Amino acid sequence: MSSRIIRPFVRRTASRVASRASWAAALATFAILSPASRAQTAATPASAKSAAPAHKHAAADAAPSAPVKTIGNHSAPITMEVFSDYQCPSCGNFFETTLRSMIQDYVASGKVYLVHHDFPLQMHTYSGQAARWANAAAMIGQFQDVDAALFDNQAKWTADGDLEKYVAGALSPANFKRVQAILKGCTAPAPVSRVDRSLPQAEPGCAVDPYIIQDIVLGSAVPVQATPTFVIHYKGQSYPASSGIITWPILKQFFDTLLSQ
Repeated sequence: MSSRIIRPFVRRTASRVASRASWAAALATFAILSPASRAQTAATPASAKSAAPAHKHAAADAAPSAPVKTIGNHSAPITMEVFSDYQCPSCGNFFETTLRSMIQDYVASGKVYLVHHDFPLQMHTYSGQAARWANAAAMIGQFQDVDAALFDNQAKWTADGDLEKYVAGALSPANFKRVQAILKGCTAPAPVSRVDRSLPQAEPGCAVDPYIIQDIVLGSAVPVQATPTFVIHYKGQSYPASSGIITWPILKQFFDTLLSQ
């Protein structure tokens, strides 16, 4: 993601403030038509800095690098950033009922660029570890498949923490071995957003932890107070963050309104 997208988080611009009333009115109108689901309450650290994820695709045989947790064309007119927890039921519902259709429709057609940020909550036992698997897959350009597998099988792996078999099922054997190698140094508990708002620490030797922490820190500038939280950008304007669930037909209606301007 370019600095153009991140800056509105760390610099609350006048255009964002001015847009608050129109955005709130639009979502209020849409909410009348769409049932909402309660978001998971989050605690965020106090400090924040920007991050710059790259694009989704990476060469399959390239050495692991910064995780790429984006889907679609970064030049799409609309960018949607989502702060999510893989163990959060509302996040799973949001993925299955809204984001999946959006990816197949407006992301695939070049209208929306989707950016995922990890925001694992301390209240969820396995959410940090799930974020580790997703980031490791993203380091080798395999984020989208693992992201979907984690949400598709959420009810199963949250029962016992057996994430590995679902990640393995989403990847080729060779790529799964690469992901396992990336996580070899990750043996301590994974970083999560803490209730006391203190900043989590990366495990030395765990290549993915700094990126998870980077997302958690970034979320404090939104601020993320519940998951899922999403922020929409269009024509240089960033609309106020919203949390909870909005259905795809209603979100699509809002996107169409933006695209008609």
